[in-house]
Amino acid sequence: MEIAAESAVTHADKTFFRLRKDIVEGVIEAGSKLSETELSTKYDVSRAVIREAINRLTASHLVERRANVGARVVSLSPQGLVELYQVREALEGMAARLAAQNMNQQEIDDLQGLLNDHFDEVKDGQRYYQEAGDVDFHYRIVLGSKNQHLISVLIDGIYHLVRMYRVQFGMAGPRVTTAFDEHRHIVQAIANRDGELAEMLMRRHILYSKNNIERKLLHTSPH
Repeated sequence: MEIAAESAVTHADKTFFRLRKDIVEGVIEAGSKLSETELSTKYDVSRAVIREAINRLTASHLVERRANVGARVVSLSPQGLVELYQVREALEGMAARLAAQNMNQQEIDDLQGLLNDHFDEVKDGQRYYQEAGDVDFHYRIVLGSKNQHLISVLIDGIYHLVRMYRVQFGMAGPRVTTAFDEHRHIVQAIANRDGELAEMLMRRHILYSKNNIERKLLHTSPH
């Protein structure tokens, strides 16, 4: 399943989604300069379409504009990670608490089914990698909060920047199993309608994920 907006068919939308995917997955490297001319050739669209896509990516915090430099893909840094995950921890914790109150039984069953699908990946020790959209555990819980302001801030605001850190410094090794177990406990708390516990578990889960990514970032950052 995909994020509903991605079914849009306009040329500009398609280019925006392709460019965003390439940035999130590191095909276009973090920190690299974006040339409208080069990108219009690469994606076979006009510079105006590229310019619009870059503007939209700026609003999603994936691209930054600087005077005399132009547009660049954001750099991934330990400090940037800490600040982003402080916000994420608070807001997704709130989303989990609201999801425990507001998700209906079918939505909770679907969330449980999603985890069962993920279990097959985890038991083989594979990389626990989640695609964007409805198949993403966190995405579903944010939607399950049923709070439109919260959904807007998380999904339209920081969601894809979070994914950029997760995809490029993602969950592999021992973190795979522990992350899955944390997800399982969060779903159980939501199913039990225990909002307080769901919030605490989600906040702790995001903190652990931040620590895991931070270690990898510090290991790869130039000293």
